[in-house]
Amino acid sequence: MNAPANITETAALMAEMGKRARAAASALTAATAEQRTAALHAIAEAIRAAAPDILKANAADMARASDLSGAMRDRLLLNEARVAAMADGVAAIAAISDPLGAVIAEWEQPNGLKFARVRVPIGVIGIVYESRPNVTADAGALTLRSGNAVILRGGSESLESSRAIHAAMIAGLKAAGLSEDAIQLVPTSDRAAVGAMLAGLNGAIDVMIPRGGKSLVARVQAEARVPVLSHLEGLNTTYIHAAADEAKARAIVLNAKLRRTGVCGATETLLIDEAALTTTGRAVIADLLNAGCAVRGDRAVQALDERVTAAADDDFRTEFLDSIIAVKAVSGPDEAIAHIAAQGTQHTDAILTEDSGVAEEFLARVDSAIVLWNASTQFADGGEFGFGAEIGIATGKLHARGPVGAAELTTYKTVVRGTGQTRP
Repeated sequence: MNAPANITETAALMAEMGKRARAAASALTAATAEQRTAALHAIAEAIRAAAPDILKANAADMARASDLSGAMRDRLLLNEARVAAMADGVAAIAAISDPLGAVIAEWEQPNGLKFARVRVPIGVIGIVYESRPNVTADAGALTLRSGNAVILRGGSESLESSRAIHAAMIAGLKAAGLSEDAIQLVPTSDRAAVGAMLAGLNGAIDVMIPRGGKSLVARVQAEARVPVLSHLEGLNTTYIHAAADEAKARAIVLNAKLRRTGVCGATETLLIDEAALTTTGRAVIADLLNAGCAVRGDRAVQALDERVTAAADDDFRTEFLDSIIAVKAVSGPDEAIAHIAAQGTQHTDAILTEDSGVAEEFLARVDSAIVLWNASTQFADGGEFGFGAEIGIATGKLHARGPVGAAELTTYKTVVRGTGQTRP
């Protein structure tokens, strides 16, 4: 499909995509779990076969992205290993239990009526995302696994990569005999296409999912006329408690910050208990600095190492997505939890301690989508949760929270079976 030349053509294009998506969603309700599984395996193989074309397209995107930050270029970059991992991710989604038809709850009333709450598809999902081309594969595969049709709109910087990945997915759908319209990719970078999706495409879209930075999510939340499953920025905190094991803390913090700085699960703020500041805290700070991470700290943290620079207040409200971390000394768990509540985004937060009582209190009191004890925040990933992949980390409190996998892309209906009952 060719990109439209003007706003009127964009509106017509998007309306047609909405109609086709609604028809595909209806057709998918008749597809069996085995058919959708076969399609996912076919898509995985098609991505592997199309690796040269995908890498060529990505090289073109990378050539145009010279003005992006290092972290953003890392998000955009594909190589042979990442394309293989993308295909493996689709295959992993094919291997997970099919969520449709699963009975969430069942009960019987005294009058003999039998009730069953059963998982069903949402219908048509619109997904808007930025520079990561692998989201095209993850989102398309997860929506297919959950029986939904999807309209994908990737960022302009990853348009060629997404087109090449989408072409492979269409080949997989064809091979399995499913509608090509089950996974559609908006072929234009025109921002009016996003506006049309947010308006709902004349009732075709049931829910919108934004995956990207603060400005994208804010636009979707402000303009959407359909429900939104939000994925806010990952302003994640790791707290080193006084009873933390030094070796564990050093390994976990380095991983949480530097494994991949551009992912939403990266730790951006480090809180250190005053009682551990000159021991474990000093060692962790030195590790970060020696690994090339810029450390911005309060006065107590600056005193640990002359290479630490002064932290501004805004540093504790910033998702750096880079080799930068804000560090603050705290008096204990109460102050750490209060800081997370005031400055965090309810995404992913961790405590490092050998005191199980303190750990359990932290896990109970920190109101985030994911809370961890003695583990890296970079485990905030659907694949690590056993979901195969995820569309993002939902930070709201309704419908889904945390990694959004196939099961989180379903709703439910209540099936009632009777034997002739009438209501008195």
